[in-house]
Amino acid sequence: MLVAVILWVVTLEEVRVHHRSGQWCSGVRTGDNIVAYDVEILPQWQVPGHPTTDRCFVIPDEGVQITRPVTFVDALEGGWYVDLVELEEVGPKRLVVHDLYVDIVVPPLSRRYEVLDLDELADALRDGAIDAATTARVLRDAQRFIDKHLRNLDQEAPSSWPDFPPAAILDLAELPPFDVDPDASVSG
Repeated sequence: MLVAVILWVVTLEEVRVHHRSGQWCSGVRTGDNIVAYDVEILPQWQVPGHPTTDRCFVIPDEGVQITRPVTFVDALEGGWYVDLVELEEVGPKRLVVHDLYVDIVVPPLSRRYEVLDLDELADALRDGAIDAATTARVLRDAQRFIDKHLRNLDQEAPSSWPDFPPAAILDLAELPPFDVDPDASVSG
């Protein structure tokens, strides 16, 4: 019997990612441009007895950042938070995540999700903080993410997500913690 072994090697590039909290965070980027990074939870948001670091995953081709917040408690504990984002490369191995207002919350124990902050997107468009083309892209990205990962039209398997959390991030979730810089709030 001939057994073929296929080795799957993922190339990881070390990067620094600027999080909306003002921190530059250590992380990696795959050859498929998926980014994973760890962000220190700011003291005012920490939950006693919970970890103090979140692992964030950015899938630029889908316009999303996915996090399983350690600050979620009670009914949301173990759930996921999806931000619609744009990833900008501001220098060699230096990335900035721009939040584009719309969010999706996926609770842990149900087959439902909530879309949040469409009003914030509308206000940003009205106030000129975001242009019409970007607004259209955000809305399309949100719908594509929901259709691909959260909407299961298969009546044979109504109790499962089609691809959530996305398979693209699962191996990155298993990586050991990235070095969290104690001076992460410094802009360098």
